[in-house]
Amino acid sequence: MALIESVDLCKRYTSGAKTLDVLRGITLTIEQGEFVAIIGPSGAGKSTLLHLLGWLDPPGSGDVRFDGRSFQAASERQRAQVRNRRIGFVFQSYHLLMELTALENVMLPSVIQGARESMRRAEELLEFVGLSDRLTHRPNQLSGGEQQRVAIARALCNDPDALLCDEPTGNLDSANGARIVELLRGAQRDRRKTVVLVTHERDLAASADRIIRLRDGEIVNA
Repeated sequence: MALIESVDLCKRYTSGAKTLDVLRGITLTIEQGEFVAIIGPSGAGKSTLLHLLGWLDPPGSGDVRFDGRSFQAASERQRAQVRNRRIGFVFQSYHLLMELTALENVMLPSVIQGARESMRRAEELLEFVGLSDRLTHRPNQLSGGEQQRVAIARALCNDPDALLCDEPTGNLDSANGARIVELLRGAQRDRRKTVVLVTHERDLAASADRIIRLRDGEIVNA
């Protein structure tokens, strides 16, 4: 069953007299429960594609459907609800709030949504990522790998259908990078999440069920 679909997706940026076509007619389908890696050289459009698939940015033309719902037909409120409740995001820069503890950072999405028992769920997720002994630590007391694990726990807090991950191992050494990918694989396997991973590291991409290769804003192999 398709969870994420893009149809003739295009994105163009204009600066003065210059125009850059970042994505050129991307059509793809990602199934529920699939682990997909998106790879390609720098400037290929990987991060732009991920942002559009996650409803973070509007397409220039074309459409993105999430579980059958059209981005173009949705209101801004409906788009925000999809982003908050059904998609978890993990970025290369961890985007943790430095003044909050690991537990408080993980709780944030559910607090915004107004969910009950957010502390209990945050504690369970920090245990899942192996950080049950770091609940009260602030980000500056954690290693890079630990911060990224907190970010993954936060992304899972609202029990989303999909995790969209943009170079989540880019700031980590190979051992910590491999651990992050194993956590994402565990989220897919044990929690039935759809995972979309943008990476330039071929060995990490090899762990995915399917690899989508981008070059110059187009799919060259899927």
